[in-house]
Amino acid sequence: MKITVMTTDEQIVTLDVDRDESVENLKALLEVETQVPLQQQQLLYNGREMRNSDKLSALGVGDGDLVMMVSSATSLSSAPANDLSFKQDGSAVNPSAFQQHLRNDSNLMAQLFQNDPELAQAVLGNDLNKLQDLLRLRHQHKSELRRRQEEEMALLYADPFDVEAQRKIEEAIRQKGIEENWAAALEYNPEAFARVVMLYVDMEVNGHPLKAFVDSGAQSTIISKSCAERCGLLRLLDTRYKGIAHGVGQSEILGRIHVAPIKIGQIFYPCSFVVLDSPNMEFLFGLDMLRKHQCMIDLKENVLRVGGGEVAVPFLHEKDIPGHFLDDERFAKEASSSGTQATSGAKETTGPAKGGPSGSAPGNSTQGTEFEAKVAKLVELGFGRDAVIQALKFFDGNEEQAAGYLFGG
Repeated sequence: MKITVMTTDEQIVTLDVDRDESVENLKALLEVETQVPLQQQQLLYNGREMRNSDKLSALGVGDGDLVMMVSSATSLSSAPANDLSFKQDGSAVNPSAFQQHLRNDSNLMAQLFQNDPELAQAVLGNDLNKLQDLLRLRHQHKSELRRRQEEEMALLYADPFDVEAQRKIEEAIRQKGIEENWAAALEYNPEAFARVVMLYVDMEVNGHPLKAFVDSGAQSTIISKSCAERCGLLRLLDTRYKGIAHGVGQSEILGRIHVAPIKIGQIFYPCSFVVLDSPNMEFLFGLDMLRKHQCMIDLKENVLRVGGGEVAVPFLHEKDIPGHFLDDERFAKEASSSGTQATSGAKETTGPAKGGPSGSAPGNSTQGTEFEAKVAKLVELGFGRDAVIQALKFFDGNEEQAAGYLFGG
């Protein structure tokens, strides 16, 4: 395997060694490469000293790992190997120790990839000079931004009776609170900025296997026209129940299939479907059937329990969900909103005298003063109106989730 050894004067040596090589033999090789006597060498791995009798494999040294070498002749004047502090220009006092510290913390690396992918790539790379340059550049940007903010605040405080200045001061204080709240969320609740994978389970509809999107927020169970045709159910479509479903956007209701068998686990259950002309959504298992079959969404065990617990099927992991399902979750969300109207609010063109849908559709969630108020709040945070509207539509009007999405970029 190959390991990289870095000296205190930033000399880099790459050695090809055996995993079971002793530290003493490694020092002997380094003596040839660096001209530093074996007795004066002090090797450090992950901030810990490597003793001569230790073997590399026992210390956990692997292919491509970095080892620090400190010479006893210069160790008194050089920085400690585990010094994670920064110089005045923003660069790391000990870049290799700083790099290794970040690499060993998966949570820090995840946050870094989300907030500064370029710096994250430099941390994972082997060019310490590039890492130092990026750290200096980030420090310069922060210093310049801080200087501008201080100058602006000084101008505002120059005339305390200026109403406009007071308004800007209030806005600056409010924005500072938002930034602090955002930073706290990144540290203590980073999951809020991650993509949430929706709940899918394996089912069979009329003997045909498919991935079912489980959505307790949808009033009705929905199947697309293409999926119903593939499952051999389109011949049972009752077009008396056709109409227009309004939600986030609108979808055409082609009709209703009153009963067909679905298989969950090893048990068959009767199920009814609303058929939508929605090519971006295949099958949605809604609240009507969840309630009818006494289903429980168990997120602790990550399973869907059916029949009061007689059947438990696991929710699919992200890797098991087809890619186009994840890309089309927005459309599935629209379909679920439309499904809410399928039995209680669709604008029906025709329908049976009894038993058909009735009532009027609730207002569109993207319209009205409530939606505009949410848009205004998020626009005040500095986001563009179009991006805000798109985020609110994507999260079905949920202001907090939309804000988290916008802050996360």
